[in-house]
Amino acid sequence: MLWLKQKEWLIIQNFIKKLAVRPLVFWPPLIVFLTFVFLSIFNETRFLGITTFVNDKILDVFSSMFSLAAFFFLVTCIWAALSPLGTVVIGGKGSKPILPFWSWVSITLTTTLAVGILFWGTAEPLFHLYDTGISSIVPASDEALRFSMSSLYMHWSFTPYAIYTLPGLTFALVYYNLKLPFSLSAPISVLTGKQVPSTISQIVDGIALLALLLGLSASLGSGILSISGGISRLLPFEANGGFLGVVTFVIVFSFFISSASGLHKGIKLLADVNIKLFLIIIVFIFIAGPTYKILNISFASIKDFSFEFLPRSLLMEPFDNKIWLNDWTVFYFANWMAWAPLAALFLGKISLGYTVRQYILVNLFIPALFSIIWMSVFGGLTLVLEGNNPNLLNNVLNFMGPEHVLYKVLEFLPFTIFLVIIICIVSFLSYVTAADSNMDVISDLCLKPDQVNPERYKIMLKFIWSLLIGFTAWIMISLSGIDGIKMLSNLGGLPSLFIIIIFNLVLIILGTIKIKNL
Repeated sequence: MLWLKQKEWLIIQNFIKKLAVRPLVFWPPLIVFLTFVFLSIFNETRFLGITTFVNDKILDVFSSMFSLAAFFFLVTCIWAALSPLGTVVIGGKGSKPILPFWSWVSITLTTTLAVGILFWGTAEPLFHLYDTGISSIVPASDEALRFSMSSLYMHWSFTPYAIYTLPGLTFALVYYNLKLPFSLSAPISVLTGKQVPSTISQIVDGIALLALLLGLSASLGSGILSISGGISRLLPFEANGGFLGVVTFVIVFSFFISSASGLHKGIKLLADVNIKLFLIIIVFIFIAGPTYKILNISFASIKDFSFEFLPRSLLMEPFDNKIWLNDWTVFYFANWMAWAPLAALFLGKISLGYTVRQYILVNLFIPALFSIIWMSVFGGLTLVLEGNNPNLLNNVLNFMGPEHVLYKVLEFLPFTIFLVIIICIVSFLSYVTAADSNMDVISDLCLKPDQVNPERYKIMLKFIWSLLIGFTAWIMISLSGIDGIKMLSNLGGLPSLFIIIIFNLVLIILGTIKIKNL
């Protein structure tokens, strides 16, 4: 028996060596991740109680910091675009882009948008229509309608994309121009003036990796429910554990194959197809829907948003209802911050050869404008339909769930079945593209930098994480629901907040004191 244990231990040691991973980046997130999963399965009530308590405390203490920091990130991005830093080429003069401009735009858009705008574009405005968090606004009134759309713009345009843009730009300049290591700790060395010790570097990367893993699982859970809901409307399938498992397997297998095929094959092709489908959907619904009413609502709400943006960002009256802010604005910003550090590694990595100003255009302004148009069409259509059929969509939201609102909205448009099919395909491609890009970063981050034939090990790591993320999402939605994993992904926003603040300071230093070194 002792011999058997020794033999098993040798096998495990051999397996670990073959993985060729950075131990503090790979193993702690893996162990913590699996521990959360098992706890959620065997003691769901206590698990959700603890995570909800911790999450609420974080939001209660740091809610203002999340909002104000996010606004500061946007201000820094605008400053960087307008300052002399804007002309600096990522990688230095003479650097050639690794992606054509259109591919760069399409990959960036689909990576950051993911399934969020599909899932929330029709559901979120209904929440705000009946609960504005402002006592002077009557629910379901015209003022509540404009507030609802203005809130969509606040949550899905310039500020959230600044949360992604700033750390990505900082990392790109540190990695390509200053030739520092591929690690989230690299910008810290700009502040300290010396290289960050390997142990600290791995700890920082490991924390960010855990936050992203939880976020990917939560997003996959939402995507599975959304896609399975669409399929159930087309085919006589019941959304039970087995059916959800099949949907999960197809999605996971697809993003693993896409990621394993490399940046210039899988993700480039998927992103191109996906963004074109997004554009087709927007144009069709804008023309087929109540165009005039959508335009009226959108223009009036954009006007309100432009006047409200600064008071909202600075938490001024009447936009200082802490309960509402924690439920929506702060929740969104904290969740995006959990994703941002590792997303920054990918977004920065694919930006080689372009200027800082081009980077901010592609990562901040184009996605923000695209999102405003998308939310105007889908949010506007939802509010028009709810106004014509009071409480129809609100009842779907309350009794069936937010994932069903979109498909109910589509029933009011021509070619409903065709639209449902396209939406399912877009939901599928959106998640696959986002997961694909993150798998690439995760494998790079986990792998030791001095490995021979790294692609072989990267594929192995992508397979491991793809399998675990898929299994986790399936278990949670089949047995425990996705509330626990969503809560955990939000918890990752706190350490990520401080990481991005450091990146913000580093970018200011690069654009002022050390601009000549770039």
